[in-house]
Amino acid sequence: MTTASPSPSPIPVAVLVSGGGTNLQSLLDALRESPLARIVRVVSSQAGAGALERARPAGVPTTVLRNPADPDELMAALDDARLAVLAGYLKRVPASVVARFRWRLINIHPALLPGFGGRGMYGRRVHEAVLASGARVSGATVHYVDEEFDRGPIIAQWPVPVLAHDTPDSLAARVLEVEHQLLPMVVLELARRGVPPEPVKLSVKEPDFDETTTRRKGDA
Repeated sequence: MTTASPSPSPIPVAVLVSGGGTNLQSLLDALRESPLARIVRVVSSQAGAGALERARPAGVPTTVLRNPADPDELMAALDDARLAVLAGYLKRVPASVVARFRWRLINIHPALLPGFGGRGMYGRRVHEAVLASGARVSGATVHYVDEEFDRGPIIAQWPVPVLAHDTPDSLAARVLEVEHQLLPMVVLELARRGVPPEPVKLSVKEPDFDETTTRRKGDA
């Protein structure tokens, strides 16, 4: 008689936040009953972050950093995690933490990198820059975190159209919808692969839209 091999334990994931935490919520929802990954801690750069109020009802422990620039404090907060996810985290990760979590530290950015990234490029500023450039396509990017802002290897991207009547707010809302799908998809796939010790590039089926009108095919 043979015995079945025990199922591997879910990959422990820490999520770093600074704001309201809608991307955290997408991860909480996607990973709630997943055998692949589970969120073991939410780490915030500020005590007033709305994301903390999303973590607590889900039973996820939280840590508020006293000094986000202190690598020892951040490493202690990430101690139980095998994968760390920046989901609206607005502080620079110390270089020693990046090195310790090489290829295990990822970020989501609300544009198609390498464009519209870098120091100070977050939130509304990104969408304002996209519209000012005249770009007809924007989207979301998940990438590895390295020592430079938004320059780590890209894991996956999901484009969305920029419409003629877009404002920064309307474009942000369209991109955010995609972020909520892309980030859990990437986290689960990395967990399925056991969080490989080298960069991974994933393919995502692009939405079907007509590039001549920058509208999805079938839209009115």
